[in-house]
Amino acid sequence: MSDEAFRTVIEPFRIHSVEPLRMTTAEHRRQVAREAGYNLFQIRSENVLIDLLTDSGTGAMSRDQWAAIQHGDESYAGSPSYFVFRDAVRELFPYEHVIPTHQGRAAEKILFGALGGVGKVVPSNTHFDTTRANIEFTGAEALDLVIAEGHDPSSLHPFKGNMDTARLEALLAERGDNVPCVMMTITNNSGGGQPVSLENLRAVSEIAHAHGKPLFLDACRFGENAWFIREREEGQGERDVPDIIRDMAACADGMTMSAKKDPMGNIGGWLALNDDDLAQQCRSVLILTEGFPTYGGLAGRDLEALAQGLKECVDHDYLRYRIRSTAYLADALDKLGMPCLKPAGGHAVYIDARALLPHIEPLHFPGQALAVALYEAGGVRSCEIGSVMFGRHPDGSESPAAMELVRLAIPRRTYTQSHIDYVIEVCERVKARAGDLPGYRIVDEPPALRHFTATFEQFG
Repeated sequence: MSDEAFRTVIEPFRIHSVEPLRMTTAEHRRQVAREAGYNLFQIRSENVLIDLLTDSGTGAMSRDQWAAIQHGDESYAGSPSYFVFRDAVRELFPYEHVIPTHQGRAAEKILFGALGGVGKVVPSNTHFDTTRANIEFTGAEALDLVIAEGHDPSSLHPFKGNMDTARLEALLAERGDNVPCVMMTITNNSGGGQPVSLENLRAVSEIAHAHGKPLFLDACRFGENAWFIREREEGQGERDVPDIIRDMAACADGMTMSAKKDPMGNIGGWLALNDDDLAQQCRSVLILTEGFPTYGGLAGRDLEALAQGLKECVDHDYLRYRIRSTAYLADALDKLGMPCLKPAGGHAVYIDARALLPHIEPLHFPGQALAVALYEAGGVRSCEIGSVMFGRHPDGSESPAAMELVRLAIPRRTYTQSHIDYVIEVCERVKARAGDLPGYRIVDEPPALRHFTATFEQFG
């Protein structure tokens, strides 16, 4: 018998229950898009066939997670479900204080409410949208220091999420008094779901600590990042993923977490850290805004489901399937000649809308044009990660984002290979008429996080 890998990507699970999908026509989808102001966030989910808007909270929970829900204890204070959850977090991230929140952005809000402020600057490899918004809300600056390869969609660098350590060193030397902490996003979502190497994480940790600055992980996709380290980094290939995760955690002083990603919860998150005084300050805000420290905006049943999900998301068979199935979509689009960010990320495939639609100016939002076209053509909902999301600055000025991407985020354990084959067909049809796609202008927008609620109209 040979151990040679099979071509077929087989899901390491069986389907236990199903939910229906609504089949729609192209005419219906065009009408829905117009009525939503061409903002895919504003489309009702029943009008979406394949929903790749986000992988956050959209995964399928397992049999054992649903069983764990039955153990949920809803006591206001001191629930045993909290301690099950806390111990599961500490098994991978052995921080002293584990503070549950209803989702990751709540952890960011609490942390940067304590550390942010006017005149301060928080460096990261690349901040994601809510992280950036929560930092800027305090008057601080969110600064991206990803390596140069991270801005090159065609680069095959294995760890394009890495931080530029020379730029970090220079920042801390010049403006260290204004830096309350250093952040690392793993994997680097805004940069195409690209991983960070253990070597780079250790180097960033050493620099931050040499300057007396704590390092925090935005660790939403820690399992996927650890799998990439195991697959791509020298000397890591035979290691267990939980051990790699513990090495990642040891580099940092704390973390923010959206447990709607790798831990496969439909809701939940946490803030974890070692600093006693900071933890006390954060818990005080938690009680005001989320709930008592042993539930923090979550039901006991949610805490139990997350504890089980933390066990499942580090399973090697699951991670092998997860990363391979994402690459399956990326490889197919590459064969079609659809320009995508390379190499494939862990949770999503990112189409390079700037390369596909060179006739659309960046501030006419080529990513939005492509995302709308994918929905109208086949009911596939995706997410623009370009100048709509990142083009507007706190002072109201506009400039093109570093990259114009459309993210096809794959929910965990939700879609089968035939669903992904359908997405490939939809992309093929859109690519065939890419030159005819119009640009967009914004008609109405809020002052922050505009991509969620802005309305658009087409040019021409």
